[in-house]
Amino acid sequence: MKGALTVFRKEIGDYFSSKIFIILLGLIYIAGLGFAYLSIQAIKSAPMSTDQTLLVKVFIDEMFFLKLYTVGEINAIMTFNFVRFFGAFIPLIGIMFGFNAINSERNSGNISRILSQPIYRDSLINGKFLAGITTISIMISSIVLIVMGIGLRSIGVPPTSEEILRIFIFIIICVIYGIFWMSLSMLFSVLMRNVAAAILTAIPIWLFLTFFWPFLAPQIANRAIPVVDGSTLATQISNVSLSVDLMRISPFILFYESTAAVMDPTLGHLSLRVTDSDLSKMIASPLSISQSMVQIWPQLIAILALAIICFAASYIVFMKQEIRST
Repeated sequence: MKGALTVFRKEIGDYFSSKIFIILLGLIYIAGLGFAYLSIQAIKSAPMSTDQTLLVKVFIDEMFFLKLYTVGEINAIMTFNFVRFFGAFIPLIGIMFGFNAINSERNSGNISRILSQPIYRDSLINGKFLAGITTISIMISSIVLIVMGIGLRSIGVPPTSEEILRIFIFIIICVIYGIFWMSLSMLFSVLMRNVAAAILTAIPIWLFLTFFWPFLAPQIANRAIPVVDGSTLATQISNVSLSVDLMRISPFILFYESTAAVMDPTLGHLSLRVTDSDLSKMIASPLSISQSMVQIWPQLIAILALAIICFAASYIVFMKQEIRST
């Protein structure tokens, strides 16, 4: 335990003094504050807007403060907001903290010198993992709370106790999501000796699962269960069910479903296939906090299980690897 804390303190110091960390933190803050600005402008201009979809999303329920994170700029494809931004770019944070956790120490020859001290192998990997979790938690919590403060000053509507609880749950979901990607990249760091190979494996997986798979899954479902004119209701339901199940292979979709139920309780229970153009035709039925938790626990458990599996695999492989002194 003492060895793990020593590694933890050393890694925390390295992270916060790293130029890459400072640049990454600055970019995330700039982008996050930019999306917060879009949300604030959308909320302020909504009463004068003729866009019924935006009016419904802002005023249909009492969770007004949460709209700071869920309302954004609407274009023909999707709505760009703070939650979607986090879902797309939290993996980059996790990957940056995990892709060189082990192989950089091995390539520099530091790992043999570290393990020659009274520090065990499990203390080394546990300390690095704990430092990554702590840093990710600090980064995510700080930007979410900063946006909350800016929104409170700009829109003048204080959050209710339930909204504060939902934002806290949102932070937990984001941290777990980031931990999964850090665990996955750490696994590649253990398996691959080349640092470049580790990051060039993790980033394409992130790009595919986040940006390509959600569009590819419905096409696969349409090929497996074609829906044509005259198809029965059972066939259509089977097609949609298969499409959603395939989409849930992507951790991004699991994250999106979880955050939708928590941060947008009016629409969080709706199907992934519902489009923004249909929202103004629906009667809102906001979910309570307990109902939202019932909705998200399978997705949250799935993301957490994937993170545990990846870290467990990293731990087992690292403990069995041969380490030669240099």
